[in-house]
Amino acid sequence: MKKPRFYNTKTRVREVFRPLDADNVRLYACGPTVYDRAHIGNARPAVVFDLLFRFLRLCYGDDAVTYVRNITDIDDKINDRAALIMDAGDIRPLLAIIRDITDETIRWYHEDMDTLAVLRPTHEPRATEFVPAMIAMIKKLVSDGHAYAAEGHVLFSVGSFPKYGQLARRSLEDMQAGARVEVAPFKRDPMDFVLWKPSTKDLPGWNSPWGKGRPGWHIECSAMCRELLGGSFDIHAGGIDLAFPHHENEVAQSICYDPGSTFARVWMHNGFLRVEGEKMAKSLGNFLTVRDLLDKGVEGGVIRLALLSTHYRQPLDWTDRKTEEARKTLRRWRGLAAGAPSAGKVPAEVLDALADDLNSPMAISEMQRLAGAGDAAGLRAALEFLGLTAEETAERVPYPAEAAISELLRQRSEARENRDFATADAIREQLTAAGVEINDSPDGTQWSTTSRFDPAKLLGGAESVQLKERA
Repeated sequence: MKKPRFYNTKTRVREVFRPLDADNVRLYACGPTVYDRAHIGNARPAVVFDLLFRFLRLCYGDDAVTYVRNITDIDDKINDRAALIMDAGDIRPLLAIIRDITDETIRWYHEDMDTLAVLRPTHEPRATEFVPAMIAMIKKLVSDGHAYAAEGHVLFSVGSFPKYGQLARRSLEDMQAGARVEVAPFKRDPMDFVLWKPSTKDLPGWNSPWGKGRPGWHIECSAMCRELLGGSFDIHAGGIDLAFPHHENEVAQSICYDPGSTFARVWMHNGFLRVEGEKMAKSLGNFLTVRDLLDKGVEGGVIRLALLSTHYRQPLDWTDRKTEEARKTLRRWRGLAAGAPSAGKVPAEVLDALADDLNSPMAISEMQRLAGAGDAAGLRAALEFLGLTAEETAERVPYPAEAAISELLRQRSEARENRDFATADAIREQLTAAGVEINDSPDGTQWSTTSRFDPAKLLGGAESVQLKERA
């Protein structure tokens, strides 16, 4: 296998990856803010950096890679949702409601990511568990002259770090424009950002030298990185939308806290995700959660393959066509690999593709070549390594849709036996319209769902075939 080379956002070039310690390779990725269901934009970094985790473990050994993916459970969106629940009449304490919200959302996230065959990271810290470490970092930044207290807030002084802006490579004008969103009279400079902010009795808070309050978002990741990976580590990953200001601010406060450290040596960012050529937004009616797709019958392996079909650094356009292509490809691959032994050696060509800046589209092309050559063993090994085996991502169709499909197929079989081909054809058309594909063979009728699967069309509509009561 070739030496791994990854594109480093910090240097803007592909670099041969040389870990600080080959026996302790350290990776950090920004994880979910737990207030609602994960959408497919959230799923993209989870899947991409899961592939990176798998690849690094293959290169250096399962026990030699530490992967930290944090959980943000201190956030205004969580507080807003808790306030709505209280306004609706819930009399429990605020912190109890917030804990229920975050626990439930974490469970949803795990369920959805498990379906996408995303491995659990080595550590999955919750921000609430590291508030004392955040306070300690802020105290030192203040004492060293890199931060200041003002009206219950503590702000990082961007002017104290001359290298600010080097990661995102933004001009001063661009950075100032972004900072204007958070302009406040107590700031010395509009670019200064919040490390600590006050909390009222209606908000969660912790005691600190600056009064009861809660940490700013940026200091959360810096503290968790330092506590679990050290002041210097190998890779920091996340979406490109986080490069500025979140990651830029992480660098500034972390290096100022410990001038002898490097913080992350390599920065890897995945590109934006759009839906059918448009920005995903609830107002546009194209907002897709992972659960939405699963409930429509798009299985986890199909979602995972579709997310990996575009290079991680490039923008990804989520389309029905892409999903359908992934479904057909995965079905064909699994059929070819079904009889091959498990846990085989991953073909070198697939690994070489991933060594080239995690080039998953090239790896997929190599898998197409393996399939064309009839290399079932190599294909199965690649499927297992990429998290695309049937065992990991079983097809999921919600009840009562599965029961309705089975009943329609029973009626179709009965109609064909009675030579009532008009009814049989009508049932087939109904299934097709609902996004169910059927294939007749000497061994019986097999069915699968397509990306157009719509359970509502199985039973409703004036033109639908009505399910008959069983005798």
